[in-house]
Amino acid sequence: MKAKVIFYHAGCPVCVTAEQQLAGALDPAKFDVEAVNFADAPERIAEAERAGVASAPAFVIDGAPFHINFGASLADVKGGA
Repeated sequence: MKAKVIFYHAGCPVCVTAEQQLAGALDPAKFDVEAVNFADAPERIAEAERAGVASAPAFVIDGAPFHINFGASLADVKGGA
């Protein structure tokens, strides 16, 4: 069974690079990866918060949040959405 991975990001250059480098590096035989750009889908910010995401970019892997670096707090992302 594949692990469900959601990669949340704010669309900034650091986030886009992380999406290309990290999300793209995950083995598709083991991980079902979905990328969510808050600039395109601001309605999904609340979903990310419920999953424990505090800043972007971040992965949620099988329900557990993993922050890559502190790019932008979700409060900052919401202010710009």
